[in-house]
Amino acid sequence: MSTLPIFRWHLAPDGYATRRQLRARDLRPGGQDVAAQLERPRRRGRPPLVAYLYRVDLAKPVRPMTPGRWRAHAAMMRARRTCPECERDAGYVIPPTLGSCVTCAYPEEQRAA
Repeated sequence: MSTLPIFRWHLAPDGYATRRQLRARDLRPGGQDVAAQLERPRRRGRPPLVAYLYRVDLAKPVRPMTPGRWRAHAAMMRARRTCPECERDAGYVIPPTLGSCVTCAYPEEQRAA
């Protein structure tokens, strides 16, 4: 088993990119393994932050959104906005910590207002 090359933060050579950097260039890793990693040191003996790097020359273009994918995405977002209690579209993504829209989560505060 070979070990990954490790670079310090902001010192990676050209030709490597994180997933976000690839996406900004309309690329994706395309099934390649992680090629290297960045480490950002932290204070007080905490472990370093790690970012995985992929080779840009092996990256593939992002797949285009098809009409079916757009429909699936819209359905997923609609489900995240729909309150399970009142079954209305809240107009925003319902926070998982609440589990329902603000009106259903805090009904006593809505009556007072």
